[in-house]
Amino acid sequence: MALTRNYKETILAELQSDPKFRKATFEEAVSALLDGEQAEALSMLRDLVHATITFKRLAEETGVNEKSLHRMLSLRGNPTMRNIGLILQAIREALGFTPHVRIVAA
Repeated sequence: MALTRNYKETILAELQSDPKFRKATFEEAVSALLDGEQAEALSMLRDLVHATITFKRLAEETGVNEKSLHRMLSLRGNPTMRNIGLILQAIREALGFTPHVRIVAA
């Protein structure tokens, strides 16, 4: 039987190695937040943090406790808008780009 890579490991490896994938994931996370898809957005942000900035560094840059950040970005996370802003800002600075947000008619 062939061994396959875990889905999460594959995503994290791709985020670490592919700047275009990091950018697309960050833009999609912001889009999901704006669309009210909080669970999906938090999942993508958590993956970005794991693969790039790390929770330790995110805690240092945001001034928010590392365990609290883990809880905020969990499936049941419920971060405040202030904390989402801090997290997005830290990720944006770590990745070196700002997501492109477009407003379209519904």
